[in-house]
Amino acid sequence: MKVPFEERLKSDEPILYDGGFGSQLFARDIELANSALANELHPAEVVDIHSDYIRAGAEAIGTNTFVASPLHLEMAGQDTSDAQRLIRLAVQHVKAAAEQNERDVYIAGSVGPSPGAIEADSGDTFFGIPNADAREAHKLVIHTLAEQEVDFLCLETMFSAKEAAIAVDVARETGIPIAVNLTYKWTKERRTSKVIYRTDWGNSPADLLETLTNSEFSENGSLLDAVSILGVNCGAESRRDEHTGMPYAIAGTQQLQTALTEKGVNGKWMMAYPNAGMPKLDENHNTVYTQTPEQMASHIPALIEAGAYLIGGCCGTTPQHIKAFREAIVSYQP
Repeated sequence: MKVPFEERLKSDEPILYDGGFGSQLFARDIELANSALANELHPAEVVDIHSDYIRAGAEAIGTNTFVASPLHLEMAGQDTSDAQRLIRLAVQHVKAAAEQNERDVYIAGSVGPSPGAIEADSGDTFFGIPNADAREAHKLVIHTLAEQEVDFLCLETMFSAKEAAIAVDVARETGIPIAVNLTYKWTKERRTSKVIYRTDWGNSPADLLETLTNSEFSENGSLLDAVSILGVNCGAESRRDEHTGMPYAIAGTQQLQTALTEKGVNGKWMMAYPNAGMPKLDENHNTVYTQTPEQMASHIPALIEAGAYLIGGCCGTTPQHIKAFREAIVSYQP
């Protein structure tokens, strides 16, 4: 029987997260306007993907709810009232996969960003999604996941530190552990030539900590106190191999660790789950990723030494990648 997630975090052994989900749907020739629809239209395949990752050794499995919010469903021309049903199905599918494989796993409730800039970043509601709408969408997703008893909430692929703060403000109402993962890109300061990772909205790891600490999106003190895990995921560089995939995860984790140290913040775990390198088109115009399971797994020791505790993969990573990660974690000697 698994120990509570907060107890598991006290162990020295890193937690292995799962890998890419959408890319696994594509591998099964399932292409939908919104991947959350697979929970209802292709339930067996969703369970099968989760099962593959469980058999590969993943200890934590993310729900297929990354784009399950009403905002995303509306964008895909779907009925927004379907959101709660799709979210409940998503959690049930993870539980079914765990039961089929007779394995206890931690369920991470996936919470993705809004489909576009929010008002707080765009400056108005003409170009941006109203803050109130973003908050309500996150509230529906997060509280439905909580009702289904996920083990932790995984805010992921966040481009906006401000939206992440809004989501954290909602998530802390549940009392469930919260992970916040932003997606960064390579940037360089013009004057100092220092490489700094920033999101598409210009937020660095230090900006995230500052946004979570100030009270702009909170009526009750620092939001950073409510966050257990901070991390990096995805990574969409198209021209810089040295800042894509595992090298990106290592550098991003190091920059996050530096930001935490400079702010004097202790007691946070770090998470990293990058893409499988650079996405490219093959001769059949299918998207393929450049980093093999063996290549990515060879970086696991450096990623752990950088401070990552929850480790997995994002777009393009497969059960074979996760199996290689498991082997690397087991054989890791500090």
